[in-house]
Amino acid sequence: MSEYDIDPGKVSQIQIDADHHDQRVDNFLITLLKGAPKTLIYRIIRKGEVRVNKKRVKADSRLKNGDIVRVPPVRLAEKDEVPDVSPRLRSILEGAVLYEDEGLLAINKPHGLAVHGGSGVNLGMIEALRKIRPDHKFLELVHRLDRDTSGVILVAKKRAVLTALQRMLANKSGISKRYLALVHGQWPASIRDVKEPLLRVERQSGERIVVVDAEGKPSHTRTKLLASGPHYSLLEAEPVTGRTHQIRVHCLFHGHVIAGDEKYSDKAEKDIDHRQGVRRLFLHAWHLAFRHPASGEHLELTALPDTEFTDMLDKAGCHVTF
Repeated sequence: MSEYDIDPGKVSQIQIDADHHDQRVDNFLITLLKGAPKTLIYRIIRKGEVRVNKKRVKADSRLKNGDIVRVPPVRLAEKDEVPDVSPRLRSILEGAVLYEDEGLLAINKPHGLAVHGGSGVNLGMIEALRKIRPDHKFLELVHRLDRDTSGVILVAKKRAVLTALQRMLANKSGISKRYLALVHGQWPASIRDVKEPLLRVERQSGERIVVVDAEGKPSHTRTKLLASGPHYSLLEAEPVTGRTHQIRVHCLFHGHVIAGDEKYSDKAEKDIDHRQGVRRLFLHAWHLAFRHPASGEHLELTALPDTEFTDMLDKAGCHVTF
């Protein structure tokens, strides 16, 4: 389950060690409580059932060495409740390895695959990898991609590598991520920096979305226009900060929603997507650069988009060479 030996059916008091210093509360709990749905993790945090040094915390609060974390009783899925990996998914994941060494694995995640289980998803990418690689005692997500976003994602094979990379991400230094985004309309080449604050809110329906709001968290996306066609433009987007749905909402703010974005598109945009044959979100994490925390080597990982993505670029008149 994790390096902490706890009984998930009882209240646990856990002292944070140096390996978990500066880790987000939600990421710590997701690792600790394998098998617990993500919705449950966020619910027990929101209700104050998780305490750090006897105080309520938020999901993005950072843990410190020596903190005492109270974890309430939760029901975890039994191992045999995790479904088997289909031969097709096994083949896709085995063929999607971009880089691997003894401490790190990089995968070109296909769109439509959740990175982990929860919220109605029984088998995510990380659970599938653990099934495929039973001899690996430690496999943890370094960061996340939305289910419908494709591209490069890092998986740590050692705790020290996970901690070091997550610290880089938290400090917004040492890791550069760039995405390809096909957006509606003609994106002005003059827009190079979007710095609108982002706030997570809940619609009356209960759906959670992100909006631009003065009360939100500071957010910064660098953009570069790569190509334009009659209906769409292709951008390279670099999220300087790492907010939920950041690129999607920053594009929306300027009136250029990402193609296939069912959450943020209006009816007119959905109609255009339907006529143009768009059947997915056209957002792809295509380049990631960082210094390996163990070897010190500078790595630049490139995940080429799949043929569905590149065929759509050609159809949209956004001709680029990767």
